[in-house]
Amino acid sequence: MVPSIRVYLLLVAAIAIAACSTVWFGVIASIIITLLFDAAVVTLMVIDGLGVRGDRVRVVRELLPRMSAGRDNLVLVRVTSGKTKAVVAICDRYPSEFGVSQAVLRAKIAAHSSQELTYTVFPSRRGEFAWGDIQVRQLGAWGLAWDDWNVPQSLKVWVYPDLMGLRALSVRLTVQSSGSIRQFRPSGIGTEFSELRNYRTGDDWRWIDWKATARRLGVSHNTPPLVRVLEPEQEQTLVILLDRGRLMTAKVNNLQRFDWGLNATLALALAALHRGDRVGVGVFDRQMHAWIAPERGQQHLGSLIDRLAPVQPVLLESDYLGAVTHVLQQQSRRALIVLITDIIDTTASCELLAAFSRLTPRYLPFVVTLRDPQVDFLAHTPASADISAAYIRAVALDLLAQRQLVFTQLQQKGVLVLDAPANQISEQLVEKYLQLKVRCQL
Repeated sequence: MVPSIRVYLLLVAAIAIAACSTVWFGVIASIIITLLFDAAVVTLMVIDGLGVRGDRVRVVRELLPRMSAGRDNLVLVRVTSGKTKAVVAICDRYPSEFGVSQAVLRAKIAAHSSQELTYTVFPSRRGEFAWGDIQVRQLGAWGLAWDDWNVPQSLKVWVYPDLMGLRALSVRLTVQSSGSIRQFRPSGIGTEFSELRNYRTGDDWRWIDWKATARRLGVSHNTPPLVRVLEPEQEQTLVILLDRGRLMTAKVNNLQRFDWGLNATLALALAALHRGDRVGVGVFDRQMHAWIAPERGQQHLGSLIDRLAPVQPVLLESDYLGAVTHVLQQQSRRALIVLITDIIDTTASCELLAAFSRLTPRYLPFVVTLRDPQVDFLAHTPASADISAAYIRAVALDLLAQRQLVFTQLQQKGVLVLDAPANQISEQLVEKYLQLKVRCQL
């Protein structure tokens, strides 16, 4: 039981009563009157608090079965009142590592009704977390006391990679495939036959199927020629190498680089599986920590999530040459090899350059790096008279220049390159992959 603010105001008012009664009745009578008043206030407070216990609200929490790291995850608290209206304050004991939009939920609920209260939590890392009970306070009918109790709701919660982003991407890919979103695709681009359709203005005449057109002309002489529509080849192989070494432990926008890379890995895998490709994933540091052989089918995405969700980055130098050697031993057929990592300068990237040079021309190597948006901001902030600010800007510009030099060397060796801010890497990587499929570069 907790006194309300009204009780404290009444006890303060007792001071004024004591002062007045001293003038009128004397000191002894004033003390007795004040004590009786305080006792009456406390007694009423206890009665008010005990009265709540027979008509407490019912509180139930509802969580997502799997939470997403780096996202605001919705938490719903359903409160149901009893015979009388209720004024409640609810404190949910979420994991202390989470950010929260609203620490205390307050509501006024009519009698015999239910109300849904919501707030969001922001997990900054993956793993298993303990969620505690719900602390509830309900104000008495006279507004003198809060009845305080705990609702047992303890449970364990798993935080996964960005599942919300994967769901949104899956919907977008499905809508695109169904034709609800018309996308420009030059006629004839692809290697696999899809369908025959009527010739349209702008179509390349080289893709007219003259035999099918001739058969059609035998039936009707007023029909346009038929054009072969070709689609990118299906059932190709994509291997994603995700670096979990020292460079991937740094935080960017409250998430480790590894988590941004893991989100991009799963987004790219979803897009490739949706296009019918085989997808394999390797996570490495000094050695190959996890290897998932290439498979196709949407069910493969679930196994990728379950296998990769517990993996954490480590403070070890990454062995790019060892990772590439492992891929060469496991994957003999031509494949798109995507490395998700980060780089600093040409000196630190010598092994990366040497390792990926081994992949061309048999494979199609693709290096993806996660840039820190803060470095971009510092590099493009106008110089000021402050020496320290000018020095920081110079360092940021040098870091970007060193990265660009490494990218140029990789491109000269036939390696595809994508360097994007960590918080935008998933979208840009998927878009780049879809472009590669349309152009049949693999």
